[in-house]
Amino acid sequence: MPEVSGGELLVRCLLEERVKYVFGVPGAQWLPFLDALKVYGEPRGLKFVLARHEQAAGHMADAWARATGEPGVCLGTVGPGAVDLVPGVYPAWADGIPVVVLTAQNQSWRIYPDHGSTQGCDQLGVFRGVVKWSAVVSHWSRIPELVQRAFRAATSGRPGPVHLDFPVDVLFERRDLSEVRVVPRERYRATRGPAGDPELVKAAARLLAEAERPLIHAGMGVLASGAWSELAELAEFLKAPVTTTLGARGAIPEDHPLCLLPASYGALAAQAMADVVLAIGTRFGDLDFWGKPPAWGEPEAQKLIQVDIDPENIALNREVDLPIVGDAKTVLRQLIHELRQLTREREENPYLEEYKAAEREWLSRVEELASSSSKPIHPLRLMKEAREFFPRGSITCVDGGNTAVWAYYVNRVYEPRSFLWAADSGHLGTGLPYAIAAKLAHPERQVYLITGDGALMFNIQELETARRLNLPITVVVANDRAYGMIKGGQKAYFSERYIGVDFYDTRYDKVAEAMGCYGERVEEPEEIKPALGRALESKLPALLDVVVDREANLTPPDLEAIVSIWLEGCI
Repeated sequence: MPEVSGGELLVRCLLEERVKYVFGVPGAQWLPFLDALKVYGEPRGLKFVLARHEQAAGHMADAWARATGEPGVCLGTVGPGAVDLVPGVYPAWADGIPVVVLTAQNQSWRIYPDHGSTQGCDQLGVFRGVVKWSAVVSHWSRIPELVQRAFRAATSGRPGPVHLDFPVDVLFERRDLSEVRVVPRERYRATRGPAGDPELVKAAARLLAEAERPLIHAGMGVLASGAWSELAELAEFLKAPVTTTLGARGAIPEDHPLCLLPASYGALAAQAMADVVLAIGTRFGDLDFWGKPPAWGEPEAQKLIQVDIDPENIALNREVDLPIVGDAKTVLRQLIHELRQLTREREENPYLEEYKAAEREWLSRVEELASSSSKPIHPLRLMKEAREFFPRGSITCVDGGNTAVWAYYVNRVYEPRSFLWAADSGHLGTGLPYAIAAKLAHPERQVYLITGDGALMFNIQELETARRLNLPITVVVANDRAYGMIKGGQKAYFSERYIGVDFYDTRYDKVAEAMGCYGERVEEPEEIKPALGRALESKLPALLDVVVDREANLTPPDLEAIVSIWLEGCI
């Protein structure tokens, strides 16, 4: 058999994992790998995507996984390249997204501990807080084994990022391919998630069948396991309203008759009044108000069935009545089967209209603002126009502080894995890399990004990446010349003593044009949709620099509730 470098052996392993893209910034240590990609990988469908910053490469790998359900892969070189990856990996860690992070390292004979080498860095230590698992690939022969372990760890249990550190001599070393065995992924890792304990599932089915006001609350575990069809089937059988975490939007279409928009008055009413709650794939974080009253019922009165693949998430923030450890899709199928044995499908839910009326009242607060003709443009008008313009099946990415809050009210999500947002981390700068990777994953679908100007500037350089790859994404910038959320907090709690929050009026449309993209500034509300049309007609990556009302942008309706969660006990 032929002799191959460690770099080529790694490429062969990634091909067996059916990886389509590796996102990263090159370095000299990676030359054998990059050469093998060009010669051996690209003809077989594995391509390298050059990002302009390692952070963006990490976000792209994260977004690939969110949009496809398959692990994303990113790489950086030794020292600064590896360290620059960390902020790109953190949102994936926070949201449980499977990403395989590859870093190059100095020679194996002068690392761990380092003794003064140029670019020397304890890269295992650097990544320790943002990955599930990490290892040094200490020998050429261990490459297949450790790549397999990495992908298994990334996709098993609660998914998440993992890290492999490759000494440069291992990447350059050449040995006979017969010394190792590279096998398909089906030969070494599970392809189906674990089932729940049958007795607990039966007990849960009985609770749901007997419930007067059942509620289903879906988290990102539903998206991770591909369980959206089962979620809808169970909800329709029980006629139970469905709420989602903010990160799991799209698990059920937001115009489905049983869907209540997350954190709306309707959702909060249903959550507080339910006698039985089935929580699937969520650990009740702060944006779920920790699963505690008054946003939820009292534990003594409200029964909770919690389903999660990670036993450590069970009762993490609220005690449970029936804890079921298992994969969301598998357990939902079990529940549906048991319920069909126990009872007939319900004909109606007498309480649903009550919840829907509360939701309509909540939305009525913003309807007038969404139709405002004021100038500068009200941010809610911008969000409404953008959502109305793009087709139902479009992929929407959101990035920013108050921009994300405004978008939440009217930027509806209708399909699973079509809403990309760094939910648990609130990380700025994800949006543009997310949009790029989403378009690579689904070139047939329109992809649009709604972003604040502050968030955009973290990774604006990736406009060049989008142009180089000929990806016609649409970037909609809510330009308020400020970090609006922080400025809003200073307005509300610190007597408008603004510091560190205001920007110069940058022409982001001109920046886009300088990178070969379509750019246009929009200052009239009536011009938003025509400008979006011109952006699409350009067939280029496009950026609309939309000047929004700086003062109006400071105070979204629910900003105080969000700030009170973050600063609980402080204000």
